Amino acid sequence: MEKVKDNAVILFARDPVLGQVKTRLSSSFDDETILKLYICFVEDSLDKIRQVDDADCFVGISPENHSGFFNGTESSGMSLFVQQGDTLGDKMRKAFVDRFRQGYNKVVIIGSDSPSLPVSYLDKALASEKDLVLGPSTDGGYYLIAMTGKVSEVFGGVAWGTENVLEETLKKVKETNVSLELLPVWYDVDFPEDLKFLKTHLTLIVQSGLCESGKTKKFLDEISFQ
Repeated sequence: MEKVKDNAVILFARDPVLGQVKTRLSSSFDDETILKLYICFVEDSLDKIRQVDDADCFVGISPENHSGFFNGTESSGMSLFVQQGDTLGDKMRKAFVDRFRQGYNKVVIIGSDSPSLPVSYLDKALASEKDLVLGPSTDGGYYLIAMTGKVSEVFGGVAWGTENVLEETLKKVKETNVSLELLPVWYDVDFPEDLKFLKTHLTLIVQSGLCESGKTKKFLDEISFQ
């Protein structure tokens, strides 16, 4: 897709293949239920980035688009690419480098594990004048990362997939003298207990008018929890 806006928002998502997504939920749900749930996560996340006004939308897929699930997103104005790199840090760095080479001024990456994340947090990241914006997650990582103008070298030496990701990234920030803004704390959904919390939280925030009822909430209302 041709560059239209000055900013880019990227959704990192796994190709929805049976038995290969959200495997840490397998103690409570069968693979088919997990797959349907993950597709709801992704569809709600796609809707979320579409709501960001001042940005071109991208989807970074891992490992490949074998399922064909994402084929229709390009017709809705999104650009697809396959994540490249050995670690999550490598993949994010590559995504930032490529977008800046395309001429984007600010780039935001979110994952597909926070279907309840407010769109306003993405807007806040885009509005920041700092070199780096991080959205701290309750699991010790971050749900959002944004950069302005150039790549901040904060990815090397981080133990990805651990509860120390944010802490180690913040150490890198101090070493590189990068200006930083932290967004409010939010949460990812990885384990069955996270899913129970998500169901309760979605019900409350929909009732309070803070967000609309997405596909994830509707699906959670239909399934039973052990």
